Amino acid sequence: MSVLDDLTPADRAGIRRTGSAKWASPMLATLTDHYFSSRDWIYERKFDGERMLGVRSARSTHLFSRSQQVLDGAYPEIADALSAQGVRDFTVDGEVVAFEGSSTSFSRLQRRMQTRDPEQARQSGVAVYYYVFDVLRVDGYDVTGLSLRSRKRVLRSLLSYGGPLRFTTHRNTEGQRFYEEACRKRWEGVIAKRAESTYVHRRSPDWLKFKCVNSQELVIGGFTEPAGTRKELGALLIGYYDGKALRYAGKVGTGFDEPMLRDLGARLRRLERRDSPFADAVPARKVHWVKPQIVCEVGFTEWTGDGRLRHPRFLGLRFDKRPRQVVRERPR
Repeated sequence: MSVLDDLTPADRAGIRRTGSAKWASPMLATLTDHYFSSRDWIYERKFDGERMLGVRSARSTHLFSRSQQVLDGAYPEIADALSAQGVRDFTVDGEVVAFEGSSTSFSRLQRRMQTRDPEQARQSGVAVYYYVFDVLRVDGYDVTGLSLRSRKRVLRSLLSYGGPLRFTTHRNTEGQRFYEEACRKRWEGVIAKRAESTYVHRRSPDWLKFKCVNSQELVIGGFTEPAGTRKELGALLIGYYDGKALRYAGKVGTGFDEPMLRDLGARLRRLERRDSPFADAVPARKVHWVKPQIVCEVGFTEWTGDGRLRHPRFLGLRFDKRPRQVVRERPR
């Protein structure tokens, strides 16, 4: 018996036979600064982790980042939990997180994101959880054509939740109140999703980000010499792509611990180049330019009028997004 057997005739018209299980581009949310409540939307907690697709077939189980990197070695306990499910053919979408107390911690998750050795991952001392919030495929059928509410019902019945697998609950209607609650609890924010929307493989206004804290993925284009007791580097020079041009967004010199400084220093020195990768003039001295191949996450208070970050703070490296995909996020 399949979980799809309980679909209504109208819902069955929204599914179709599909090929073998494989990676697919995930649906992405659009940033907004308009926070609202509506009976036509549902509201989920926004997690500060790594987006991941879980793909199970009769022969294998694999975990994929949004940039199609295989993450089986980084999160082996999650792969094991998906392999142990009674259903043998599905693709689910969710977020991997690590906790520091009751809050998700991207910096703590870094210790798992950077390994591909299953035993090293298991012995890291960092527990991870996979919060599953959507489903793309079940028993040879593509279910992305179903409404979100219908997909959530299928997802609830599809897996046995426990251990590292968690079902992402949602709120109905009260989006503003949930957003205020999320910010009081110092969560990352809220994702608002149109309840009747289908799943599309691109960024969509049917999913919206209500962020409590400003953060932005940025590309590292250089670093300055360390000063005082600081070792390896002083600050990172960071930017984003505007078409083919890498635009300078400022420098970030806080938020690093010693292990991260050592790791970053080693990575960046392997990428050094003679000239600046930025299209703009960079007002910095004693700079080492690097090939723009590393993406990081930076928190900040606001963008200035001349396109620079105010009060930036380094949050961690991102391995799930290619540099050319990094653009400035602007609220709709």
